[in-house]
Amino acid sequence: MSTLSNRINNLSESATIKMAKLGRELAAKGVDVISLSFGEPDFHTPEHIKEAAKQAMDKNMTYYTPVAGYPDLRKAVVAKLKNENGLDYDFSEIVVSTGAKQAIANAVLCLVNPGEEVIIPTPYWVSYSEVVKLAEGVSVFINTTVEQNFKITPEQLEAAITPKTKLFMFSSPCNPTGSVYSKDELEGLAKVFEKNPHVYILSDEIYEHINYVDKHESIAQFDYIKDRVVIINGWSKAFAMTGWRIGYTASNKEIATACDKMQGQVTSGTCSITQRAGVAAYEGGLESVLEMKAAFKKRRDIVYKLLSEIDGLKVNLPDGAFYFFPDVTSFFGKSYNGQTIKDADELSIFLLEEAHVATVGGDSFGDPKSIRLSYAAAEDKLIEAVRRIKEALGKLV
Repeated sequence: MSTLSNRINNLSESATIKMAKLGRELAAKGVDVISLSFGEPDFHTPEHIKEAAKQAMDKNMTYYTPVAGYPDLRKAVVAKLKNENGLDYDFSEIVVSTGAKQAIANAVLCLVNPGEEVIIPTPYWVSYSEVVKLAEGVSVFINTTVEQNFKITPEQLEAAITPKTKLFMFSSPCNPTGSVYSKDELEGLAKVFEKNPHVYILSDEIYEHINYVDKHESIAQFDYIKDRVVIINGWSKAFAMTGWRIGYTASNKEIATACDKMQGQVTSGTCSITQRAGVAAYEGGLESVLEMKAAFKKRRDIVYKLLSEIDGLKVNLPDGAFYFFPDVTSFFGKSYNGQTIKDADELSIFLLEEAHVATVGGDSFGDPKSIRLSYAAAEDKLIEAVRRIKEALGKLV
């Protein structure tokens, strides 16, 4: 009998972290591995943000912080939401956490009771369904395809809602597909939620600024459902601050107070130095963000052209984030050197071992037909990685 709890035994290891670990282990043996498994910008944190952190240390801002974050940081978030998104929040409705991942966990654990249903469109970010497990909720998946650009329809949403539905979770721009919902598409979903007042909406907007079409649209803009929307956002992707670990929720006061209470028993306030950096990021403008976005768009176009030239891959052009999520089912059942590919996870392992390129199989994203490739790496690395992938896939017969 296991000494560990059912809670941890039922929890899956993060697939992205697992593949990154396998890639590092292979690299440690002297193999030249190109990692496309992690969603991490290869840019450095902008200098003015790092300088703010240095100044904070010099000023000895090294003590415990309020659980929900420094008031001036939360007010900076309020100003950002107003100026960039046209959304009105009070700073008491903002809770700053140790990364957007903790913000998601806070919200789900505060909203979902055992047995309640959480609707998640597939493909989805790997941790969504696992956090629902921790809350003892029931994940209900709405499947999408590359042909529909991995976006659900209002009809699909309506069909999935039951009296037991408590929460709907999605991201736009989406990890892992890069899909971006337009204002009209979001309004179609919002109309469904308007008819179902028992359903809350978790809107993961961490890739907001990596959006190649129009401006970012938040589902919280529709006043008739805004009070039931929990926005998840942070600094990691837009400002190349993945290691700083800082994110936040914007929600109604009741949910914000609950998230504050939850966080107070788990981690308390996030790092004081990181918070000072967060203020500088939001007050320092978007020049560096736009430069990174332009670079990502160029990389996207390069990789799309190269992937489109590989026979057997079914790939669409993503409108945001920095991922491709090609359908790889044409390679299932094919073999090389005694190894037969049964699914996307096995293909991902094959690419690591044969091409020395780390990707992530789609099963943990809720879509076993596809693999995820991040193009957050340098252009020369991306070109070489896709060349290796094409060569390796060509060996499968």
